[in-house]
Amino acid sequence: MTTPARPAPAFAGPIILFDAECVLCSANARFVLEHDRAARFRLASMQGAVGQSLYRRHGMDPNDPVSLLVVEGDRMRRDSDAVLRIYEGLGFPWRLAGLLRIVPAALRDPVYRLVARNRYRLFGRRDTCWTAPEHYRDRIL
Repeated sequence: MTTPARPAPAFAGPIILFDAECVLCSANARFVLEHDRAARFRLASMQGAVGQSLYRRHGMDPNDPVSLLVVEGDRMRRDSDAVLRIYEGLGFPWRLAGLLRIVPAALRDPVYRLVARNRYRLFGRRDTCWTAPEHYRDRIL
C-alpha cells in the first residue's frame, strides 16, 4: 500500500529574503530565527530557487542584490522598511525599533543602502551559503 503524497507546505507568514553569503545578513537571519518566538517569519536565501523566484517576481536581480526583502502575500518591503518590519514582528523589546519610523524613509534608506553596498567589505563574505541549524529547517524555504 502506498502513502498518499503530502501537499507542499504553504508559505505562511512573511518571508525574509536575505543574502546567505553575507556574514551580516546570515547573522541577522540567525537572530530572527532565535528571537521569533511565534515563528512568524520564513527565510529564503537569494541564492536558492525560492529566493531567486521571489526576487525576480518583485523586479529585482538576485545575482545583483541591493536589498533585503520582506514579502507578505503581494506586498513587498525593502531597505529600511524591511528591516523595521522584521524587528516589529519579533515582539517586545525588538518591536521598539519601529519607533525609527518617525525618521522619514528618505533619510533611513540612504544609510541602509550604504551599509548594503559595502556589506562584504565591512562584515565579510562566506565561501559557502549559511545553513540554518536543523531545528529551524522547517522555517527555511
